[in-house]
Amino acid sequence: MSSELKREVCHGALWRRGFPYRFFRGIPCSAYTRRYPIPVSLLSLFAVHRQHEKHPGKYRENAAGEDCEPLYPIEQRGGETRQGLTLVRLRGAVVEVRTKLINALRGTVKSYGERLGKCSSQSFAERAGEEMPEQLQELTEPVVELLGMLNETIAKYDAGVEKLAEEKYGVETGRMRQIGGVGALTSLVYVLTIGDPARFRKSREVGPYLGVVPRQEESGESARQLRITKAGAEDLRCLLVGSAHYILGPFGKDSDLRRYGLALSERGGKNGKKRAVVAVARRLGVLLHRLWVSGEKYEPLRNARLKEEGEKIAAEKESRKEGVAAGEQAA
Repeated sequence: MSSELKREVCHGALWRRGFPYRFFRGIPCSAYTRRYPIPVSLLSLFAVHRQHEKHPGKYRENAAGEDCEPLYPIEQRGGETRQGLTLVRLRGAVVEVRTKLINALRGTVKSYGERLGKCSSQSFAERAGEEMPEQLQELTEPVVELLGMLNETIAKYDAGVEKLAEEKYGVETGRMRQIGGVGALTSLVYVLTIGDPARFRKSREVGPYLGVVPRQEESGESARQLRITKAGAEDLRCLLVGSAHYILGPFGKDSDLRRYGLALSERGGKNGKKRAVVAVARRLGVLLHRLWVSGEKYEPLRNARLKEEGEKIAAEKESRKEGVAAGEQAA
């Protein structure tokens, strides 16, 4: 196959998937590239979802050129980083299996007209063994035992995550764990996924990188806001959303993030709570990056304090103006 035909085949495969060929220039059009045509960094995905929709002509020009490079360089993770992410993902797989087994047992008991009491996932195995109906005890006993084994496995993984977060990434994760709702797992996955924080010129670029910003579609004078892009690492995005749920939940402490989310959920209509959770997750990702880079101490109500100080200064200026005006009138 000629090089020109290879370029056309690769270009067609990329364009059908919704990715302009410009983002993949410099990547050889081999058989592997034609079969898996998305070897691109997540920052390039951000450019596709955001910049390409705003300026389509800018990214479609010279689509068949050979002398161009990808928009962003592709960075390979190191061996230690991959091992850490593997530990986290295996833990997530075991947790998913445990959740499915718990749901299966609850559904089975419910089909017999009874219910199992509410409890945590860690204590479900013991609780289910006590409350299980007699006609189901023999059938469900192996599953309950398996749940106990899964709890032990998850506990070992949690200990490994805690050890890795404290011993190797103690400084980075310690700065992030100042925020209520961010623990060893979330902070560790954040550090391993981001890698080098200097890749981002601004902390606000982390939100599009993790896919927690809405798509934008502009046509003429209309600009529709669509669902979030969901680009980037799914596991980190889910952890940030879980932390956002905790911040907005009954156990969340008072902070700028909580106030922002609650105010957004009140005026957002029927989907206000969902949008508020995603918005808080985006701001949380930005805040974690800022704490990581700056090393500052986390102040939960910093924005509220600055707002009060600004209002106080404005009131003092206004009172001074009134005093000066009153003195001029008296003179």
